[in-house]
Amino acid sequence: MKTIKILSLSVLASIALASCSSDDDTPEIVNEEEVITTMTVTLTPDDDSDVITLQTRDLDGDGSDDPVITVSGPLSAGTAYDGVIVLLNETEDPAEDITEEVEEESDEHQFFYTISSGLDVTTEYANFDEDGNPLGTEFTLTAGEVSSGTITFTLRHEPTKPNDGIDDAGGETDILATYSVSVE
Repeated sequence: MKTIKILSLSVLASIALASCSSDDDTPEIVNEEEVITTMTVTLTPDDDSDVITLQTRDLDGDGSDDPVITVSGPLSAGTAYDGVIVLLNETEDPAEDITEEVEEESDEHQFFYTISSGLDVTTEYANFDEDGNPLGTEFTLTAGEVSSGTITFTLRHEPTKPNDGIDDAGGETDILATYSVSVE
């Protein structure tokens, strides 16, 4: 009887030790989402007109303060602009350039540009991931006829690629900003 108890305890101890083993569990790498406080869109014209800057800054993140949105001026009718988007985390000192991380992880990110009806502008992607799918931190914006409306820039993390636009892209929104613009 004593031998059976000892054998039973030995078997139970072996099972308990084997179930606590973590040899087969590889810890999942957590890729924290980027903190983006500031998005600056710089539009450089192909003629001698002024550079246009669109910016949103939200230094308190999800706090009570609204983002500060600025537009430096109107677009010029009939003008093409080279667009560049820069993303910053200004909670760091010095500010961290998140654009580099987004471009390094281009297969996991995509910018979308949504133009309201009535605003006569078009956009075209100018940079892509390694599979040839749009990234969008660089683009071309062409201003058409005199008009006004909004343009929304949305950065999606882990969208479906390729996609037919923001409606079927899925993923999580890293940043979204809407700017009121006019073409003169």
